[in-house]
Amino acid sequence: MTTATTREDGLRAIVDATASAVADDPGKAAALFRATGEGAEGVRTEIRIGRHAVTIDEPPALGGDDAAINPVESALAALLSCQVVTYRFWAAKLGIPLDDVRVRTEGDLDVRGFFGLDEAVRPGFGEVRLAVELRGPAPAEDYARLQETVDAHCPVLDLFRNTTPVATTLTTG
Repeated sequence: MTTATTREDGLRAIVDATASAVADDPGKAAALFRATGEGAEGVRTEIRIGRHAVTIDEPPALGGDDAAINPVESALAALLSCQVVTYRFWAAKLGIPLDDVRVRTEGDLDVRGFFGLDEAVRPGFGEVRLAVELRGPAPAEDYARLQETVDAHCPVLDLFRNTTPVATTLTTG
């Protein structure tokens, strides 16, 4: 049994177990994700996500020490990694053999929006591009169907494509 086959079997088992768990009670499908963080030296942010520690910084041109990736690189990394996970899960669910998936992300950002130098320029990405390379023995049509399915179900891609309500509370003291 190959590593890919073992991985696909494991992913199918997770999909099946999740489907069974939520079939009678859709409330069991709700998940809460949480991160906390605080400012550190310069513009660095120290973040806790579950058992994990993450540092985010900026390059010197944006006031940081370049000690870690910056926030927008983190967003691109989140999109990239979610694509990989979603391709693996859906390939397993659809029975499409997938030996490897590689993703490259790029985003165009005009810093005039961030610095308030031009109010007509948005502070976020103007465009994000994904380049996905799939390797495996299936016909190209199967991988095209897989891409359509991934694009419809990738949570982080959904965050990039659709407005998500964000509620902010402020505490001072």
